[in-house]
Amino acid sequence: MSNLQPEDARYLKRKVKGGSIDVHPTEKALVVNYELEATILGELGDPMLGERKECQKIIRVKGLNENSDLSSLAKEIIDKCKLIHPSKFPEVEQLLYYLQNRRDNGVPSKASGKTKLSDKPEEPGLHDATEVDETAIINDIDEYLELLYEDIPDKVRGSALILQLSRNPDNLEELFQNETVIGALARVLREDWKKSSEVATNIVYIFFCFSSFTQFHGVILHFKVGALCMAIIEHELKKYDLWTEELQKKKKLAEFDKNNRKTRDDYAKSLQKYQSLVKKQEQLLRVTYYLLLNLAEDLKVETKMRNKGIVKFLVKTLDRDNSELLILVTSFLKKMSIFIENKKEMAELNIIEKITKIIPCEHEDLLNITLRLLLNLSFDSELRSKMIKFGLLPKLVNLLVNENHRLIVLSLLYHISLDDKSKAMFTYTDCIPIVMKMLFESNEATEIELLALCINLASNKRTASIICEGSGLKMLMKRAFKFKDPLLMKMIRNLSQHDGQTKALFVDYISDLCAAVLEEEDEFTLECLGILGNLTIPELDYELILREYDLISWIKGKLLPGSADDDWVLQVIILVGTVCSDDGCAVLLAQSNIIQSLIELLNAKQEDDEVVCQIIYVFYQMIFHKSTREVIIKDTQAPAYLIDLMHDKNVEIRKVCDYTLDIIGEYDKEWSKKIQLEKFRWHNSQWLEMLEARPLGDLNDGYMYSDEGFDPYIQDSEILDRPDLFYNNGEGYDPSMLMDGHITPEYIDDGGLYNGNSDYYNNYSYEDDPYIRPKSSVGFLQDGHPVDEFGRALDPGRPYDPYNQPMIDQYGQYVNGDDSYSYHR
Repeated sequence: MSNLQPEDARYLKRKVKGGSIDVHPTEKALVVNYELEATILGELGDPMLGERKECQKIIRVKGLNENSDLSSLAKEIIDKCKLIHPSKFPEVEQLLYYLQNRRDNGVPSKASGKTKLSDKPEEPGLHDATEVDETAIINDIDEYLELLYEDIPDKVRGSALILQLSRNPDNLEELFQNETVIGALARVLREDWKKSSEVATNIVYIFFCFSSFTQFHGVILHFKVGALCMAIIEHELKKYDLWTEELQKKKKLAEFDKNNRKTRDDYAKSLQKYQSLVKKQEQLLRVTYYLLLNLAEDLKVETKMRNKGIVKFLVKTLDRDNSELLILVTSFLKKMSIFIENKKEMAELNIIEKITKIIPCEHEDLLNITLRLLLNLSFDSELRSKMIKFGLLPKLVNLLVNENHRLIVLSLLYHISLDDKSKAMFTYTDCIPIVMKMLFESNEATEIELLALCINLASNKRTASIICEGSGLKMLMKRAFKFKDPLLMKMIRNLSQHDGQTKALFVDYISDLCAAVLEEEDEFTLECLGILGNLTIPELDYELILREYDLISWIKGKLLPGSADDDWVLQVIILVGTVCSDDGCAVLLAQSNIIQSLIELLNAKQEDDEVVCQIIYVFYQMIFHKSTREVIIKDTQAPAYLIDLMHDKNVEIRKVCDYTLDIIGEYDKEWSKKIQLEKFRWHNSQWLEMLEARPLGDLNDGYMYSDEGFDPYIQDSEILDRPDLFYNNGEGYDPSMLMDGHITPEYIDDGGLYNGNSDYYNNYSYEDDPYIRPKSSVGFLQDGHPVDEFGRALDPGRPYDPYNQPMIDQYGQYVNGDDSYSYHR
């Protein structure tokens, strides 16, 4: 064999062996498998070299329909195809019957059943390239190569023949090894793609065949075919705009002058030519986009495409009507939409508005891939708003009945329902009745997407009222308790949070909920406990519920630190806050020492803002009742904890603390003083921190302070115990100037003006002192000098400015009435 010479070969023996027959997975076609054995015979007829190859032949039966005569069609196929032995007539007839009844033969416009959808765009067919009558042979590749150096018609023929070879994957390796062919194809594409659409389509199609296999990507990138494809797309899109603009001008002219036959004929010819050009252009665009999509497997290559404007080209191509091209473009956009930069660019190009025109459509594959693209985009709240704006919500709801797209549509509707503003929009569609019907008709394993959508819809008051209409709540409760479904119970819990008639419907189920809560601890019963905590109904007898089900001892057990999970503890606290609105329940809870348990829990859960906030709310509820108010204020340290938390970083905690402390201050004067002092400390804390941070020597530097009358108070005493630091008029501290509101009564002198009942102040005669103005605007000093409404001394012998401030010269000295000076201290 090794010494075989070409001239020794005299004959080629070809032997075909038939194999199995099957149906094509997607097309109306039969697939015939056969084995081809080729043997080279020597001069004497002895075999010199042999090779076997597994092959397939596809027999398309496009005329097959429900009225076809299968026996006649099977006979015709066997007669024309020598690969099928006549003995296989029954098998062929049976396969044709299967094809005839296969549900994916047609494209249903409104499918009620579920069909198999393609996960990737269909590969281009022969109609996307130039067809030639002759059959290409791999051994004649050099002849086809020479045609690439001739004129355009020969280049079209040569590229078409090479394309035939490229469509067979078995030939790609051999073509790949021929660097001359690959280089010539890249050169012709670079030089002649503007001259001939056919040449460009054929050659791009050849490189597309190579791009289907990752090992050939390096060669394609080496010849910069990807960059050339980007240029082709940009050029073709600009040509399309020019064609469309010219056609619109002729259309307007024909409509303006309807009686002019010449203009009408001219428009008709232009329209026909336009359609032909667009068809060829879309063939080129399809293979070009598909080539780029294959190359985009490499993230670096995809990034380069994005920098060259691929997103803009893809979004612009969405205006076309070609379903196959749209499937490809939408698939490409879906792949790129996972990156936020691409998604933002798509949003700027109004992609939602363009997609709205596609949904719905009769092509199931196109509709499916478009919905998947929408699902990627729906993670952005602004794009979800645009979906509502352009009317996609009712269109999506109508697609819920289509089994092919149900899960994707449910996911999309779930994302839209995340926005509070959008939830109310569902009431203007048939979504709620459809979703509820799907929920009740589903088996125990309900789709998570369906339950998630229901949970979100239940959180809106308007949609919740629609869900509960009639026997809606009754059926939901029945199903939830039957299957012990925690997600369904979470939906019901959301329904229970709405005030009004919806919440009142839950009174009938309190016994079932209490029994479930006391039975065991799991996610389902946790949701039941949450429903009980939501039932803030004034007419409900909470005390009866607590006594009947002995919930007091159960609550005490759950509130012990470490006795239950945090989620359970939180819901128990919420339940306590709910039942505390009833005076009798508040007394029961106070007598059972639950308040002390809450304080201990407050110490243990200081870092959990939600738990802290709910415990404070319980205190807030108990303060309202006279029977528990004294217990909270006198017998517990709850007010002290509230004072510590009144400046918490959490806004909600601060609000509840302020409300509760205000009520405590109204009923207890001692706590009122402490609360007032703490608020005073807080409001002046920054100024005090500044004073404490300054060195002592800095206080006596300069002329602002004299060296007399000041002790080293910062190190030796409490700042707030030195009121003379805050109320100093230059004459030293005078307690008689203090009035209610300036500082707490603890710092008032026993002989001062204010003694708790203001008798001295109220009995003072204004007629005895000509300098004294009414008490609403002035106060008093011990030396009898008048003061303004801010408590500042008005010395009759010293000039004052219009704002009652002593006049000071540029050196910081007071200006006296006798033109003498005194230092400003």
